[in-house]
Amino acid sequence: MELFAISDLHVGFEANRNALTQLRPRPGAALILAGDIGETPEHLEQAFDALQPRFDRLVWCPGNHELWSVGSGALAGQAKYEQLVRLCQSRGVLTPEDPYPLWQIGAERFLIVPLFLLYDYTFRPDDVAPEDAVAWAADAGLRCADEELLRPDPYPSRAAWCAARCEHSAQRISAARSAAQDPDAGALPRTILINHFPLKQRLARLPAIPRFMVWCGTRRTEDWHTRFDAAVAISGHLHVRTSQQIDGCTFEEVSLGYPRQWHAARGIEAYLRPIQIGPASAA
Repeated sequence: MELFAISDLHVGFEANRNALTQLRPRPGAALILAGDIGETPEHLEQAFDALQPRFDRLVWCPGNHELWSVGSGALAGQAKYEQLVRLCQSRGVLTPEDPYPLWQIGAERFLIVPLFLLYDYTFRPDDVAPEDAVAWAADAGLRCADEELLRPDPYPSRAAWCAARCEHSAQRISAARSAAQDPDAGALPRTILINHFPLKQRLARLPAIPRFMVWCGTRRTEDWHTRFDAAVAISGHLHVRTSQQIDGCTFEEVSLGYPRQWHAARGIEAYLRPIQIGPASAA
């Protein structure tokens, strides 16, 4: 199966929404959507309407924008997340709540792991306490809209929600890898980890606004690429497209971004990332 990835489609913008119809069909391929497709269930529906005829499978994980509570009566926190999961499942889109499938990619089978992990303000210098991170960012004139729009209900804080998600997800990955262990060779499958936020602090680099890192992930996942033998770790959120190797894992930031952050003249095809997977490292 061929695998492609993109994130931060922000289809609330007409230019981004219209661009999806310019993607050419890829029969037999899967598309990873690494969050921030939009702010409402209707935005997800619009994206799926455009993308499902073009790919055999879609994989989705939420970004912070999807979890915003916008408008009167909007669901919040866990309830909003569960609403989006139900929508995806009704469309046959793989979510972080579904069993992690084993997909054949090239000559190897990989455990496909969409994640919802959030952040906990631990992406910051060591001399800044997590409880002081938002104030530290404010000193540079920064404040994320999540502070008003991303409610953690029923958790007491976004950090508590993040901790619960990390613990739950780590247990599920370990169990899924064990269940998929090769009975003859005894080898556990490598993984493809998918999360909206980068898994490592060193990847949360925004040169123009470096202190925005506090809303970009959690130190709880610093070793997940080695702990779960990831061949690739896919993320978005930063709107800074990069690809780099760390410890034998390829970290792919695959965001499109707001209309001003990508070149319409190049077309959206230029921003669709083919996921290339190298051979496993020698033990």
